[in-house]
Amino acid sequence: MIKIALTGSIGMGKSTVAAMFAEAGIPVFDADAEVRRMQGPGGSLVGPIGQRFPDSVVDGGVDRERLSALVLADRDELAALECIVHPAVAQAREDFIEANRHAPALLFEIPLLYETHGERAFDKVVVVSAPAEVQRERVMQRDGMTAAKLEGLLARQLPDEQKRERADFVVDTGVSHEETRNQVRTILACLGLSGAR
Repeated sequence: MIKIALTGSIGMGKSTVAAMFAEAGIPVFDADAEVRRMQGPGGSLVGPIGQRFPDSVVDGGVDRERLSALVLADRDELAALECIVHPAVAQAREDFIEANRHAPALLFEIPLLYETHGERAFDKVVVVSAPAEVQRERVMQRDGMTAAKLEGLLARQLPDEQKRERADFVVDTGVSHEETRNQVRTILACLGLSGAR
């Protein structure tokens, strides 16, 4: 089994590229989606996060905007949150691997892969990239996004150029969907996964 990490800065098109791998028959683990599920009403992280950050829980789930406001400007608070979230995500990832143990490859969408020094757990790393102006335009269309919030998020992320330098493969999403899909097909072929489905 080949374990592939998919990463890239905010707004680079990770979800779009992950969907293309899924269409090719590669099971996909989306770390962000898993966290959202665990932070939703009845989720396993609601209790632990609520104990540490009581103001962040609303209607039985974690209000991600409130939680973000509580931790983004304070490294110690962010570290405390990561100590709660990261072990839970690691366990969910192990469960996913076990459930798909017969697949020829698995894809793990992990936005902060390099920032958390997680790349060593994978056989190959795919970085999704796009020109800075395309990235900014995409991100600024998101609800609640401001220029200041974007700058804060980017400051926590390894620069795109450094991610590209460290990658095994780079997918450019600043082109048409079909061109992006062709890049994914090329990666699958390089890894001997053309007939994954």
